[in-house]
Amino acid sequence: MIRSLVRTPFRSIPLLALVTALVAVVAVTVGARDVPAAASPGVDVTKDLDYASARPAGTQGHKLDLYVPKSRRPLPLVIFTHGSGWMADNGRMDADKVAAQLNPHGFAVAGVAVRSSSQAQFPAQLHDIKGAIRWLRANAGKYHLDPRRFAIMGESSGGWATTMAAVTGDIPELEGTVGVSGPSSAVQAAVPFYPPIDFRQMDAHMLTDCTPREDGSVPGECHADPHSPESRLLGCAINDCPDKVAAASPLTYIGKRRTPPFLIFHGKQDELVPYHQSRLLFNKLAAAHKDARFYSFPNTGHGTFLEMLSDPDTQRGASQETTRHGHTTRPTPGHPSWQTVVSFLKSQLHTAGR
Repeated sequence: MIRSLVRTPFRSIPLLALVTALVAVVAVTVGARDVPAAASPGVDVTKDLDYASARPAGTQGHKLDLYVPKSRRPLPLVIFTHGSGWMADNGRMDADKVAAQLNPHGFAVAGVAVRSSSQAQFPAQLHDIKGAIRWLRANAGKYHLDPRRFAIMGESSGGWATTMAAVTGDIPELEGTVGVSGPSSAVQAAVPFYPPIDFRQMDAHMLTDCTPREDGSVPGECHADPHSPESRLLGCAINDCPDKVAAASPLTYIGKRRTPPFLIFHGKQDELVPYHQSRLLFNKLAAAHKDARFYSFPNTGHGTFLEMLSDPDTQRGASQETTRHGHTTRPTPGHPSWQTVVSFLKSQLHTAGR
């Protein structure tokens, strides 16, 4: 249902209404989480862990779930956070599906929620994901995790959280006070799917026409609208608060600190987060001589991270390009799959900290 919603033409549908419809579907799905899922053989599943006290009380934005394969040695961890346009604290959604793919290859998985924009505004969501990373490191011994080998992965607004966490590791003024202090918030690899990167550049590349009207307003399906998900996240219409937009952009931080390798996925038919957003990220990483691989999907829309790695129709025509030490390759045919993610994680996490 989510896939059909995002593929429906929405020139006349306000962006907030479309995202709200998606979140409503997500809420139904997340409600099914109350039914205990059967643990995979050989995997310890621990749900509803609090990495910080709930703010506001009774909400889910400071919870995480852990999926840890049984092992004699501490395991590398992949932190996953789902997207919602920052409109729901549903970050743990689909972590079980990610774990089902990664656990057999020796990776533990943590599904992490962050607060919604109605519960707290930016930078709270960045503080949340960093607080979760620190908590997981502080409790690595208890849950058999290797604190030297953490990766992060997320889709849509979860891809934004993934990217922001990756490029701001251990920057004191961005750490916040969520949860425990002391352990590092840095990660050793990042895997964002269709992440928002620079809010003020989104409308110029939308598939719908976001040209401002004569009175200066923009169509409701556009990101500069005062009620857009990005405006709600920042607490201001994005065109009225450029400093906040810059503070919430990963581009602001790339090159200022050590940046881990990236594996990026984005569809060129994305109706919500323009493909150009990931192009901005890849180009900035390349200009800063950081390592990244970028998979592009010519016929793929939003909300398709699982299909990008498993569905032949979604993958058809995909291309890849890489940048390493300042050298960038031209796009070539790509064949992305879960094995692509596994190989990337192994190449980064099996050497990190050694």
